[in-house]
Amino acid sequence: MGLLEDLQARSGSICELCTANENLKIYEVPPKSTGGVDGSLLACEICIDQIENPDATDANHWRCLNDSMWSEYPAVQAVAWRMLSRLKTEGWPQDLLDMLYLDDETLEWAKATGEGVAEADKIVHRDVNGVVLENGDNVVLVKDLKVKGSSMVAKQGTAVRRISLDCENAEYIEGKVGAQQIVIITKYVKKI
Repeated sequence: MGLLEDLQARSGSICELCTANENLKIYEVPPKSTGGVDGSLLACEICIDQIENPDATDANHWRCLNDSMWSEYPAVQAVAWRMLSRLKTEGWPQDLLDMLYLDDETLEWAKATGEGVAEADKIVHRDVNGVVLENGDNVVLVKDLKVKGSSMVAKQGTAVRRISLDCENAEYIEGKVGAQQIVIITKYVKKI
């Protein structure tokens, strides 16, 4: 069975956020680089569009989180927490956030994108040219880097695909070079 079929079986072929049953797609919840069933959910186009475009967010659409926030699946819980955090100034989302319990790992995952943090307090990752980096971006190394703990040297010009950001330090990102997941300092990369 493929990922889509697994998610359809898990969700009963409905959006795991709003229960719509049309235009369903796989949504890989950032910054998980593993994807798969545990890192993804099945969502409708409306939910995905509003998750990815904060300016298009319709608060009333997300009243569905009153039910879906209780999902047993961490990917659904993380997205529910993020959307409630984005909308907490509406009043009712704050009440739901106060009731929502997430285990430490899921809460860390939910907070990893900086949703719900005041703009002034957000950690911003920038490449060597000052361009803002986001989860899932592709970068290229601007100099040869020795990889600590191994004899490997990551060469200048090596592309690192689908990076994930360190939510606590603006100078660190993670990505795969070859088969190895490594931590890279942002001043040594350039966004592609």
